Amino acid sequence: MGKIYKPGKVCIVLQGRHAGKKVVVVKPLDNGDQHRKYPYALIAGVERYPLKITKRMNEKKVKRRSKVKPFIKIVNYSHLFPTRYTYELQGLKDGLDVNAFKEPETREKAKKHIKEQFEERYNSGKNKWFFQPLRF
Repeated sequence: MGKIYKPGKVCIVLQGRHAGKKVVVVKPLDNGDQHRKYPYALIAGVERYPLKITKRMNEKKVKRRSKVKPFIKIVNYSHLFPTRYTYELQGLKDGLDVNAFKEPETREKAKKHIKEQFEERYNSGKNKWFFQPLRF
């Protein structure tokens, strides 16, 4: 069987506080490591999606409603549901690593980097499906 969770694969989180949120697999670890014996993935996702924008809104309001709140997490494969979509990872891989979880400062720095990347992608109009909440 081929690899399902490749870097850039868009998935949906099934368990935990971020259940139902869309995420991007940044780094999959199929065999685990010495701390985690199970297969897991380093993911970056959207905790708070951007709000709807209309033509009548002024520039300040549009900028405020276009903000994205990201999260980063290490998740077991069994808690992820893969989709058919992919997300280009040029900027995300640079600021995110498994070592970013050890220190709070590096974690916050990584989240700020991801926030910039997500907002840039949202404002350019690419991957529209990724920045809309699931409807169910």
